[in-house]
Amino acid sequence: MSKGPVLIDLDDSDVIAPDAAPPVPEDAPDRAAMQTAAHLAARRGSRLARWFWGSLLALVGFAVSVTAWDFITGLLARSPLLGTLALGLTGIFCLVLVLIALRELSALLRLRRVDRLQSRSAEALTDGALGAAREVTDGLLALYKDREDTAWGRAAFKDRQAEVLDADALLGLAETAMLEPLDKRARLEVEAAARRVATVTAVVPLAFADIFTALSANIGMIRRIAEIYGGRSGALGSWRLTRSVLTHLVATGAVAVGDDLIGSVAGGGVLSKVSRRFGEGVVNGALTARVGVAAMEVCRPLPFGSVARPSVSGMVKRALTGLFTRP
Repeated sequence: MSKGPVLIDLDDSDVIAPDAAPPVPEDAPDRAAMQTAAHLAARRGSRLARWFWGSLLALVGFAVSVTAWDFITGLLARSPLLGTLALGLTGIFCLVLVLIALRELSALLRLRRVDRLQSRSAEALTDGALGAAREVTDGLLALYKDREDTAWGRAAFKDRQAEVLDADALLGLAETAMLEPLDKRARLEVEAAARRVATVTAVVPLAFADIFTALSANIGMIRRIAEIYGGRSGALGSWRLTRSVLTHLVATGAVAVGDDLIGSVAGGGVLSKVSRRFGEGVVNGALTARVGVAAMEVCRPLPFGSVARPSVSGMVKRALTGLFTRP
């Protein structure tokens, strides 16, 4: 028995003309991408999880070491020449691991040095102690003594530091002479990262592309900001900085961008006129800029005082000019 075509009668009243179709709802942009990225990076694992990963790493390292030992001793027994070659290559590999570990340790010590300068400068400002302020500025000069990009600022500070007899004024002079040029470079890094995150969020409709881009862009931005201010960081140092910055943002609730900031960046009701992805791009870019400002505060040897703290809305406007608005 052959099957013929099936005809279904449609009620004409259910047909909706294209001009009478309801508009596509434009809700508030989803802020989950940057919020998820911040919570993922700032999350502290449980003690049981740390014990699990630590014991697993130790077990894998022990197994690899025993396997390498058996391989080299067996090769030495069969062929002394090949065994000696394998032993030499293993020694070179271990030496490289030691050098990497020393570089990571040096980076962590340099970051701790910057943290110590920041805490001492805050104490000197609170107490108004000129002697403590001079110690801070001496440490700042020592931190930047090998950097050509701070040579002019260091020279200008040394010419005028003897004239200043107040702790606030001395730290303010050091801030404007040596740190203000570095602040400009750090702001450019923040604006570039905000532009990158906003663009990818707006044009790439993949499920986890915005989260991955937000994490990678923010980690790279924080690392470059730390290097600008003198805290060269390796892999461990970069992750420690990232967790410090994002933990602070999550703990204080600063990771949430208010409607007033979005309105000032996006021009009022523009989010209702463009696509939802563009709205999400603006919000994620603003959140990235907020992370960048927090990174500047964490990595800067001196707190913002004589130099004004960067404005998040102003940085986002400069970063997204021409990207989501008509020229």
